[in-house]
Amino acid sequence: MESKKVASSGEIQNKKYKNLKILQWEDYEQELARLCSLTSALNEAKQKKELVQQKLQSFIQVEAESLSRLNELDEMKEKLDSRKLVMGNMSMHSKVVKEKVKKQEEQLSNDIRSLLVAGTSLSAASKRLQDESRSLAGERGYGQLRTLQRVFRTRQQYMVSQVHMLYPVRVAIGQAPEQELEFFNNSSNSGDSTGSKPLDHGSLTIAGLHLTVFTKMSFFTDKKEVQRSATALGYVAHVVTLIASYLQVPLRYPLRFGGSRSYIRDYAPSIEPSSSDLISSSSVSTNSRPVEFPLFLEGQDSTRAAYAVFLLNKDIEQLLNYIGGRSLGPRHVLANLKELLRIILSSEYIDTSL
Repeated sequence: MESKKVASSGEIQNKKYKNLKILQWEDYEQELARLCSLTSALNEAKQKKELVQQKLQSFIQVEAESLSRLNELDEMKEKLDSRKLVMGNMSMHSKVVKEKVKKQEEQLSNDIRSLLVAGTSLSAASKRLQDESRSLAGERGYGQLRTLQRVFRTRQQYMVSQVHMLYPVRVAIGQAPEQELEFFNNSSNSGDSTGSKPLDHGSLTIAGLHLTVFTKMSFFTDKKEVQRSATALGYVAHVVTLIASYLQVPLRYPLRFGGSRSYIRDYAPSIEPSSSDLISSSSVSTNSRPVEFPLFLEGQDSTRAAYAVFLLNKDIEQLLNYIGGRSLGPRHVLANLKELLRIILSSEYIDTSL
């Protein structure tokens, strides 16, 4: 092995010696000059290489900066596109808003025109109102109206006074003999269930007749007293009809005057008709006519007759309320009628405004 190593090293040395070039002294200077020029060229090449490397690095930096700027430009383009889209939407919205504003301006102009027209009409109305107020303040205005009202009420008072002269409602001293007989029959212990109820305590009369409402008819009932009560109710019905016509008041329960056989009408009766009036009530319901209740007891149901007196008193209360009076109660027909006549015939009635 050692011999092989020695042989190989010897071969290498032989090769080196073979590659060696032997120069002459005269050629040495040329070779030296050539080597110097080569070293200077090598140095220049290194310098150029360094310059090229520097330029390449600067170019690489510029390229990197350009790439980053390109990326920034792309981002800016995207932002610009999004802003363009937003601006487009805003422009569309602005167009819609402009159209709405135009419509509102047109509506506002129409409103202004209507306000101008209303203002002119209001000014004209105010002028007319001033003229009317001046006319009312003049001699032919409110004063004349008051004068006409006094004349009208004086005329009403005169006509009611004529009615009062025909049917005077006065306070009677004591009770009528017929009423005393009726009360005696009611207070007797004969087992009779006949009853009578004086509507005004027997102290008031109309044209000299007392008014008594009988609850039932019996053998002991005085027929003359029943007829006198029917006559008194006929007088009251006539007085109420005349006063309502003079005052121009439509009665809530109209009267069909027939003297002592008068009737009063109810458009919504609260009691059922009697068995004797089934045919008439059926015809009333089919024809939608008011139900009539008798203001007399002879041959009639006592409940219907009492209800008729109640409705008559309601008419008197209506007239009292119209002239500003107050009712004395549901059972005081003659007392309410006397109060009605007293208010109309008083001097305050003429001066009271409608």
